[in-house]
Amino acid sequence: MTDSIRTERRGPITAVTIDRPAQRNALDVPAMRLLKQTLQRIHLDRGVRAVILTGAGGAFSAGGDVVTMAEFEHRGELPQLFHELTGEMEHAIREIVTMPKPVLAALPGVAAGGGLSLALACDWRIASEKALLVPAFSRLGAVPDGGLTYFLPHYLGIGAAQELLLFDSRITAARARDLTLVHEVVPADKLEARMWERADELSRGPTLAWGSVKRLMISAFGQSLEAQMSLERKAAVEAAQGPELAEGIRAFREKREPRFGGTQTA
Repeated sequence: MTDSIRTERRGPITAVTIDRPAQRNALDVPAMRLLKQTLQRIHLDRGVRAVILTGAGGAFSAGGDVVTMAEFEHRGELPQLFHELTGEMEHAIREIVTMPKPVLAALPGVAAGGGLSLALACDWRIASEKALLVPAFSRLGAVPDGGLTYFLPHYLGIGAAQELLLFDSRITAARARDLTLVHEVVPADKLEARMWERADELSRGPTLAWGSVKRLMISAFGQSLEAQMSLERKAAVEAAQGPELAEGIRAFREKREPRFGGTQTA
């Protein structure tokens, strides 16, 4: 693809890159709409078993495009912009969360505002040692969007989320790893190789089962124990009807690694 979103396919892995390096991959309506459409196509592509989301030019995403916001504010159309921008953001976040395959975020640099929301929606996050996580909404007088007020309290608890959201606290890659906001921190020159390596590992896994795990972890925050166990039972039966569990059982009995369908990308 061209314009603000670029994709690269390697076997069962598709990498999606936000490609606005001059703007530090800031998010405007066209970029968010294109990201949503790209993720929708990947969602339906049965040949894709793992997805990478990253940014070009040394940043993941600086969040909403403030230059565009200023133009709309000057015309008295800022509410319309935010209505459309946050709507497209919601769609993109929903595509990541409901993607029936793992989505890995690779953070080469800053992930701020809506960019932080995109990263936290992903299932696995690898950060360059230069990465910086910043809510960035309070400084603008804006309200967090893209599920940030959902992700941060559930990942960290209310107190830590208040600290980050009220004071726009900046989190280094090392601190983000301590908080498990990211899962891995690597040298900047190793990030690209590591993201493909980890995505290859994910592509070899039981993606059908992981899709159910993703749905169950999200639903857990709003369900009673009884209701959650009922959802787990339904998902377990669905998994038993598919090929992955049967392969896992065979591999266990044969004392070998399971072959869930991933292929080597290197």
